[in-house]
Amino acid sequence: MSIENELFGIHGKALALRSQRMSLLASNIANASTPGYKAQDIDFDKALKDATRDQGSVAGALEKAMGYRVPVQPSENGNTVEMSTEQTLFSENAVKYRTTLSFLEGRLNTITRALKGE
Repeated sequence: MSIENELFGIHGKALALRSQRMSLLASNIANASTPGYKAQDIDFDKALKDATRDQGSVAGALEKAMGYRVPVQPSENGNTVEMSTEQTLFSENAVKYRTTLSFLEGRLNTITRALKGE
């Protein structure tokens, strides 16, 4: 087990996965009017499970958990981005990202205080 896993547990990989998902969702939003663009997302739970199993990598887990979104109402130009879905998922992911980051900041503060002998 690496020192990172001992200090941060699952939260370090969760933060990395949430960051990558946020980039992917932002890309979907940015390409909402691009003809033929196919919206992508990751199955976060599957990615986190794969990333934490047997010292798996975040990159490998992302690749396995990535897929194309099936639109509720496909557009005529072949674009599968549905703005309301993307914005909702982006907002939810941002809140979860911030929560994970806050937990890690608290963990680092605890470690820093322990090292200082406080």
